[in-house]
Amino acid sequence: MEMILFSGIPAAGKSRLFKERFVETHLRINLDMLRTRHRESLLVNACLEAKQPFVVDNTNLTPEQRTRYIIPARAARFRVVGYRFHVALEAAIARNTGRIGRALVPEHALRSALRQWQPPDWDEGFDALFEVWSGSDGFQLAEIDHAQ
Repeated sequence: MEMILFSGIPAAGKSRLFKERFVETHLRINLDMLRTRHRESLLVNACLEAKQPFVVDNTNLTPEQRTRYIIPARAARFRVVGYRFHVALEAAIARNTGRIGRALVPEHALRSALRQWQPPDWDEGFDALFEVWSGSDGFQLAEIDHAQ
């Protein structure tokens, strides 16, 4: 039983990492797809009740935004794992230009998200934390030592 929570600005590579590493083992919870918090909540609760591993693939920029997932996951005795996605603003802007339709994020929103982002930290209730850097050659991940 595991909940993985992604955190990072749009176009940081979150959905790509899900597809490369978790698509076979975890259900994907994504507000862009579900469109409402009500639908999202129903799906999260179903995963918790069914003991289904899942990934929250949203920006989750602040501790307050992440708490809505961490508290119920811990109450359901899920292992809570955080992934902090680091990306240069220029790289996110470049990736974003390749998006179409609703997936295309206005540049000012990318800049605003970067200003708001508070990377996940141990005191939020994580059992494990990872740093993620993505480049043209794939992802690099590093587990964060709890002592850091």
